[in-house]
Amino acid sequence: MSTTIYDVAKKAGVSIATVSRVLNNSSAVSERTRQQVKKAIEDLNYTPNVIASALTKKSTLTLGLLIPDISNPFFSELSRGVEDASNDFGFNTVKCNTDYSSEKEATYISLLRQKSVDGFIISTAHYNDQNVISLLKENVPLVLLGRDIEDSEGYPVDVVGSDNVKGGYIATKHLIELGHEKIACLLGPRQIKVNLEREFGYIKAMEEAKLKVYHEIVGYGDFKLEFGYKKTLKILKGHIKPTAFFAANDLTALGVIRALKTLDISVPKNVSVVGYDNTILAEMTDPPLTTVNQQMRKMGYLATELLIKKIKGERTVDERVVLDIDLVVRKSTDNAVKRKN
Repeated sequence: MSTTIYDVAKKAGVSIATVSRVLNNSSAVSERTRQQVKKAIEDLNYTPNVIASALTKKSTLTLGLLIPDISNPFFSELSRGVEDASNDFGFNTVKCNTDYSSEKEATYISLLRQKSVDGFIISTAHYNDQNVISLLKENVPLVLLGRDIEDSEGYPVDVVGSDNVKGGYIATKHLIELGHEKIACLLGPRQIKVNLEREFGYIKAMEEAKLKVYHEIVGYGDFKLEFGYKKTLKILKGHIKPTAFFAANDLTALGVIRALKTLDISVPKNVSVVGYDNTILAEMTDPPLTTVNQQMRKMGYLATELLIKKIKGERTVDERVVLDIDLVVRKSTDNAVKRKN
């Protein structure tokens, strides 16, 4: 038979309530008694029953994390930040991959609620995400991570992200300062607000420099390598020949580089490429990728910390945390080579 809290109390010579206080890090226990209970726990190899604890405390110490694509290193880094914070605060995380599908998002939310998770960290939200709004209406604790919604219908919502308008702007401005005028822009899904913000930053930089935005070389996809590859090949078959590409994430940028190499076009000698996120892939590709740096692990950690504090009742006012970004210049960008189209 497994060891119970009663066994610990008997061995330590204290009440069950005292053992419970020690397990919950209550300050209403003397240090001597605390050490006495901890020794009994260690001697008996006692592991608290999480389910039983949940029934009495109405908490499972479990968070639901929804991400769209675990194969994308950006979301892997976010997840690591979430798990680090969860571990530090004594929580567990259940991770679900939605593939950018609102239907899968809804299914996972329903499943996790049946499992009585204490709250949600959602990195999958579309700009008008009804799944998120439904949770807000039911007062379910949640934090949006690396995502935002256009309208929460007046319900308070916590958001942790970065300055995406600035990111799109500085990436494009870097290329403009290198003399590039025809700059292609490859974006993610249209329904994701942060993606639209990066596009806005791109347009802002182009208009500020009085450069024309050619819609033929602006494309929307799924933030994956294959999209960057195929879209680049299609663009280069057209009559507008860009000398630079701004890709709204690193995977898309790697697809761009792959396509250019297929066509025997040198990067950056003939065409420059800028990515977004500064994932580990940015340093590993050839040439190393110039990219917008996001503080991914910090974003994940802060989002988790905010959620846990809300669950514990330590905060009630919603917060919008926007982390700064910067541009990491590597060898995928260079001065523009003037040529005729």
